[in-house]
Amino acid sequence: MTKIDERFYTVPELADDLGITPRTIRFYEQKGLLNPQRAGTTRVYTRQDRAKLLLILRGKRLGFSLKEIADYLDLYGADPTQAEQIKMLLERVRERISDLEEQRQALDVTLDELREIEHQSVDALKEKGLDPAP
Repeated sequence: MTKIDERFYTVPELADDLGITPRTIRFYEQKGLLNPQRAGTTRVYTRQDRAKLLLILRGKRLGFSLKEIADYLDLYGADPTQAEQIKMLLERVRERISDLEEQRQALDVTLDELREIEHQSVDALKEKGLDPAP
């Protein structure tokens, strides 16, 4: 019978393992997203804590708020089928995609306008016999 990996991580080990700062881990602890065990005065993290931190980091990277991440994590342990968690994730992902599509459209409009201003500025400098190079 194989024993489950019972590896524990300290704050510096976990931070180093995930390429983040210990301060980042403490921040998520303060926000109630992580609740490490204690070994005396040392906080220790399990593989499950590490997996939870990976979910938090991914959520932040994808632009989700801490509240949205907390809601998602709350469902993680509450529903063994994970059906509610998956439904919530799908809803939030669709909202995020929609928001990003809107931002992309606004960015495209802005870039087009800036390129037009750049073109007009280059033409104006050339008309004056000046070099438009930076």
